[in-house]
Amino acid sequence: MTAQGPLLGGVRVLDLAGAEAAAITRLLADLGADVLKIGLPGDDRDRHTAPLVGATSVPFALNNANKRATTLDPSDEADRRRFDELVAGADILVAAGGSLTAAFGASCAELADRHPDLVALSVTDFGADGPYRSWVGTDAVFYAMSTALSRSGPATGTPVLPPIGIASATAAAQAAWAVLAAYYHRLRHGGGDYIDFSRFEAVVQALDPPFGSQGQAASGLKRSGGWRGRPRNQQIYPTFPCRDGYVRICLLSARQWRGMRAWLGEPEEFSGPEFDSIAARFAASVRLNAAIAALFAPGTMADLVAQGQSRGVPIAAVQTPAEALASEHFRAVGALAPLPVAGGAVAVPVGPFVVDGAHRGMTAPVTEDAVPEWLGPTNTLGRPRKSGKRPFDGLRILDLGVIVAGGELGRLFADLGARVVKVESAAYPDGLRQTAPGQAMSSSWALTHRNELSFGVDLRRPEGAEIFGRLVGRTDAVFANFKPGTLAALGFSFDTLRTLNPTVVLAESSAFGDTGPWSDRMGYGPLVRATTGVTRLWRGAGSPADQFFDATTIFPDHVAARITAIATLAALIRRERTGSGAHVHISQAEVAVNQLAVAYVAEAAAQAGLPLTEDAAVHAVCPCAGEDEWCVISVRDERDRATLAALIGIDLPADAAALTAILGAYTVSRDKHVLTEELQGAGIPAGPMNRPGDVLDDVQLQFRSLYADLEHPLFDEPMPSETGPAPFRTIPRGELRPAPVAGEHTRDIAHRALGMDNDEIDRLIAEGVLFESDGLFKSDVASESSVPTESTTDQRSAP
Repeated sequence: MTAQGPLLGGVRVLDLAGAEAAAITRLLADLGADVLKIGLPGDDRDRHTAPLVGATSVPFALNNANKRATTLDPSDEADRRRFDELVAGADILVAAGGSLTAAFGASCAELADRHPDLVALSVTDFGADGPYRSWVGTDAVFYAMSTALSRSGPATGTPVLPPIGIASATAAAQAAWAVLAAYYHRLRHGGGDYIDFSRFEAVVQALDPPFGSQGQAASGLKRSGGWRGRPRNQQIYPTFPCRDGYVRICLLSARQWRGMRAWLGEPEEFSGPEFDSIAARFAASVRLNAAIAALFAPGTMADLVAQGQSRGVPIAAVQTPAEALASEHFRAVGALAPLPVAGGAVAVPVGPFVVDGAHRGMTAPVTEDAVPEWLGPTNTLGRPRKSGKRPFDGLRILDLGVIVAGGELGRLFADLGARVVKVESAAYPDGLRQTAPGQAMSSSWALTHRNELSFGVDLRRPEGAEIFGRLVGRTDAVFANFKPGTLAALGFSFDTLRTLNPTVVLAESSAFGDTGPWSDRMGYGPLVRATTGVTRLWRGAGSPADQFFDATTIFPDHVAARITAIATLAALIRRERTGSGAHVHISQAEVAVNQLAVAYVAEAAAQAGLPLTEDAAVHAVCPCAGEDEWCVISVRDERDRATLAALIGIDLPADAAALTAILGAYTVSRDKHVLTEELQGAGIPAGPMNRPGDVLDDVQLQFRSLYADLEHPLFDEPMPSETGPAPFRTIPRGELRPAPVAGEHTRDIAHRALGMDNDEIDRLIAEGVLFESDGLFKSDVASESSVPTESTTDQRSAP
């Protein structure tokens, strides 16, 4: 903890959420908020949620760390009065399911009505209104309906569910971002808010979004119809067996390929210059992969990774979760902590936040039987509310972030009012700027950088660096996701930035963080997933040992952007209180591990021989009527099993494979939508497997206006784009101003923000210090004097 105190010091959070939403408030607790969890007498279901190690519920222990817990009895007048006092004194209230708030006589929305300064977040599976408002969701159902399932698995046959846990953790990050943005709005502009949060919508937006800020996963259709097949490129980042496991390579650049060719012994068969291209290597992949497999087979994972790294070949061991948790790297950087359990202790991830060089995560288990009162004073309220204000109006951000994880961070702030200036290089353009022949702008760029400005400057030139430094002096935050050390090598370490602007917040992310044994590794998404154990978990039951199905996800890009945004916003909140800046650096590997912390801890406990009670839920992927049509049915417990048995007319076995086979026989001739309606009507979590085009036709998403059309002069048709992180009551939906062409606002920013005249600007452009667009298109982003393919982490040098 720094001298300025925790980032969310003075923030009071009343936790009325059950197991399905506890992870939201855990994120706030990690950053220093006073989180008080309320329970009802005799209701300890959350404390028995599987998996359990001995008598310890792993989900409860992880999702409620750093909180205080107390019990209030709605039938007791004194407790009812105490509940009302706690709500009146809270800054943020998080409720899920509604049963706890109803016990005290009010819904979450009614509590928001009674307390105009309260930020109230109501968490449900599908939202409080719309055709699906009574539906029940699970991670598996969300994967199916969000399109993630349709892109996972072999090209034919049964699709493969992503690992259970990612969807819930993704929704938690989206919810924490939304509620913290509303709180910041309250601090700066006054007034609370009510947020009707849907976990389904969060997964659609923030896991592998089919529309919106997108990466490789958005390979779908703009509208309904068209090809409805599934990806054929699950081995685009191939894995190879070796003596003690598997390794994965990710050859993208010509230089990386040449390193691989030298490692192969310069075979004549692959010596032609055409193999410098990805397309040629892909066309020869059968022969090429056979040669690489023969080279790798006798080696060990550790030796192959060491050799590959020394040759500049992007390579990673495909580790198990237990191997990842036992790694020297995670221990060296302080990413793990011991959790006492029956018969010993197990290492658990402490959380993804690193602020000012230290983890801000799990420091203590939940404090039981806490005194039901707030620990300290709350932060000062903001100015009286002005109509139409967004949370970040007036914030100025310089954005050096690239590709998806970096680019989306800036977009999250821009959508809610920040003046985000994308700093661009003519020599090293952002990967999302890549276009097909004849295309003026990629749709990925247009969707990821809407609402932003573009400033073209060469930071490697002394005058360019001096200009950037002048902009830093008038900005609130700087964003970057280069290889660790790159920003410092350019002359802009955090200490330097702080000299230029003592209140600046620097927000960075990288593949493995800026310290530790892995910090200098090449950080492509497929390698992050392999190294952290995610790839091992992304497999189908009964799949061949060397078949992994995470090639067409870009997890954890989107959620890493949100985790970085949450930490950045928490740092800005502390700045409101203390006037001090901060340095945030998020390891995307740690984000991935924390997303799946429950599964990782359970596997580590099992390997350690500790008593483990696994989750008995069965999530069945079942065939439906039509070509390659599927649905998901979740059987959570014996109650679900009994309900399904009554519907089908036969007893259902406990064995997962046998149960899935029976359900498949029942669904194979049924329409997936009719079947879903029937099962959801009976209270069974179920959902159809959607393709991207289906999402735009989803009646719930249409009812709740998740998407709006983004129009751009460089595109013939509008593009569907999400309208905000969640439905706020008072904060307007995000604007959809066109993304800029490279250097579009260079001249205007140099003139208005830095006071340069046209002669000086012309000279700097002529000398290559600055650059501007050719003028063929100008977006309608207002010019004011205020300035603010997959590669999950861009580890190249900065422009």
